[in-house]
Amino acid sequence: MRQRVGLAIALFTFWLLLSGHFTPFLVAAGIGSTVAVLAVCARMRILDSDGQPLHLGARAVGYWLWLSWEMAKSAWDVTKLILSPQPQITPTLVKVRATQSTEVGRVIYANSITLTPGTISLEVENTAIIVHALTREGACSLEEGDMDRRVTRLEANG
Repeated sequence: MRQRVGLAIALFTFWLLLSGHFTPFLVAAGIGSTVAVLAVCARMRILDSDGQPLHLGARAVGYWLWLSWEMAKSAWDVTKLILSPQPQITPTLVKVRATQSTEVGRVIYANSITLTPGTISLEVENTAIIVHALTREGACSLEEGDMDRRVTRLEANG
């Protein structure tokens, strides 16, 4: 039930933000759309904690702020690399450790890697993720494990 209520609130809020209008007709249309999506989700049996990790709560906000900063730093590094007259691109494949205990945690970790410019997750395993990095330095920073530790902490304290 918690997932249904959480999804309903998220969907309706998203609807209101996108419409920007609060006329009775549009509010009713938003409610109708929300109910329809909930019915489809219930029929597909995807209303669970994996599909909607509400348990991550407010800690996810802090993680997203940190990840946004990391994405900005990486974007700056990739920009400098591309604009350099002699780019030092050293494509590297690396297998990084994934210490998350749930599938949601591993997905967050793999997506965080891919969202960071210069790296992309190629394959997710139970205890590792194969990553392609634009430079060896980018691969080394992943191997240090800061992102892995942060996602594991997010998952454990959620």
